[in-house]
Amino acid sequence: MIKRTLIFSNPAYISHKDRQLTITFPNREREGVTIPIEDIGVMVLENHQITISHGCIAALLENNVAIISCDQSHMPTGLILPLDGGSTQTERFRYQIEASMPLKKQLWMQTIQQKIYNQARVLEEIGVDVDNMKRWSRSVRSGDPDNFEGRAAVYYWANIFYGFTEFNRGRSGQPPNNLLNYGYAILRAIVARALVSSGLLPTLGIFHRNKYNAYCLADDIMEPYRPYVDQVVYNIVIDRGVEEIEELTTDIKKELLQIPVLDVKFEDNTSPLLVGVSRTTASLARCFEGVSRKIVYPEI
Repeated sequence: MIKRTLIFSNPAYISHKDRQLTITFPNREREGVTIPIEDIGVMVLENHQITISHGCIAALLENNVAIISCDQSHMPTGLILPLDGGSTQTERFRYQIEASMPLKKQLWMQTIQQKIYNQARVLEEIGVDVDNMKRWSRSVRSGDPDNFEGRAAVYYWANIFYGFTEFNRGRSGQPPNNLLNYGYAILRAIVARALVSSGLLPTLGIFHRNKYNAYCLADDIMEPYRPYVDQVVYNIVIDRGVEEIEELTTDIKKELLQIPVLDVKFEDNTSPLLVGVSRTTASLARCFEGVSRKIVYPEI
């Protein structure tokens, strides 16, 4: 079943009863609603006047719900995830911690190959020549010592919004960076949730290493999925124009919150992104265990 993504932008009281999320609103401005907790995958808390009970948080985490907290500008700043990923979690932690450097470099090679290929497909669909990017994708070596990821990024960001805006990718840059930041935050939560569900530590990356980053592995594994977010943002820019994306409106957020249900295509089937990411993290766990040498990523 496809899990739901909920966003709370108005003041609300959130609790739970009988495995149901119970939502009531101050001053009875709207009727209260109930939602089965088992139907929820991601929950975004935007308004600072939201009150949520600790018992409700515990029930959500027990059902592997990723809870995202936002700052005063409504940008995601925090993530709450469950600690328990299953009965074999300790064993999988050990496999992950003991993974050899050659294995990590091979996994990173596969990750970057697929990221560049998916970026190339995004550009190809909007009419940009991508022979160089497809060649770079095939040329990535173990650990990407030639930095094809960086070369591809320069070409990719120079072309994806060409003709619509003078764009430079950066977290604090001009729009549509605000849309990309929001979309990537949602994607990061989805990936971190799937890693925990697969019994892995989101902190211990295969490439990203930062003592201040609690989600290095999530940042690694989300790389080939980023172009799916870029496609959504590109379509929003095309539909609305640059002038209408200065502010991250509720309507734009609703479009970005469709990211978990985007179709992603694997060699043998197509599934919603939320399900596809879980397939990817499960394959990563098998790589750490020595059962497989290939991460399963989707292709655009």
